[in-house]
Amino acid sequence: MAALAKLLTRRRSATARSVLAGEAAAEAARKTSRAVDELPPGEPGKPAEPEFPVRGDVRAAAFFDLDNTIMQGAALFHFGRGLYKRKFFHKRELFRFAWQQAYFRLAGAENAGHMEDARDSALSIVRGHRVSELMEIGEEIYDEYMAGRIWPGTRALAQAHLDAGQKVWLVTAAPVETATIIARRLGLTGALGTVAESVDGVYTGRLVGEPLHGPAKAEAVRALAAAEDLDLSRCAAYSDSANDIPMLSLVGHPYAVNPDSRLRAHARERGWRLRDYRTGRKAAKVGIPAAAGVGAVAGGAAAALAIQRRRR
Repeated sequence: MAALAKLLTRRRSATARSVLAGEAAAEAARKTSRAVDELPPGEPGKPAEPEFPVRGDVRAAAFFDLDNTIMQGAALFHFGRGLYKRKFFHKRELFRFAWQQAYFRLAGAENAGHMEDARDSALSIVRGHRVSELMEIGEEIYDEYMAGRIWPGTRALAQAHLDAGQKVWLVTAAPVETATIIARRLGLTGALGTVAESVDGVYTGRLVGEPLHGPAKAEAVRALAAAEDLDLSRCAAYSDSANDIPMLSLVGHPYAVNPDSRLRAHARERGWRLRDYRTGRKAAKVGIPAAAGVGAVAGGAAAALAIQRRRR
């Protein structure tokens, strides 16, 4: 266990592309946050730690991972399903998205290879489309596939920071446009996400840097904290994935939320706070979402077939 902890705590050095991706995400987040509409505050829940978050501490903020932390499943896969419904691509790509989503649910954790496949698929699909068009469609897709997948427990944690007068940011490998829509719908401050290159408002099919994943997330948080004059030792971060240990290690208040097995072990070793909002005893023990397994694979394929039938 000690060897595993040392391996996980070793910070992967950020590449030049990671730094570029992080800085681009921070710049995009600061621009879009000015346009975020605030939602009425939800009903306050009983905080687990009454002394945190500290009310009125404007140099503190909270950073939330998206996939399986705030929302069940992967935003990029839900987005792909919505694009298929609008004839952006063909049935074979839909089955690919369905399989990736089923794998994501079965594993209960991010896989770099699957995330890269999803990224490449998404970039090829949006190439040549206008950013404004995808933003408009993204609003519809959120209502159709994402709104009902928000974890209430994690949403309450975010609201506690907002109620304390702190800024709350999503930090995700999902496209910054999709992340910004989700942040606005949840009443959050803004979002750090993967920045796709566009020229004159049209996607080129290339990224600025690399996907906001792993070390790139930490670089984005670091860049945003510097720009916003935040004290990271007073900030909080929340994630389900061991891939986000670099980001969680930056802040003074790291939380493992719905953690995968590697993050759970690391969090216990480091004394980090744990939160698990999934149902089912097995999910809480091994980090696999309830209703996963063979049923998840069948469910993904069934959803794909159902959509196809409705289109006939």
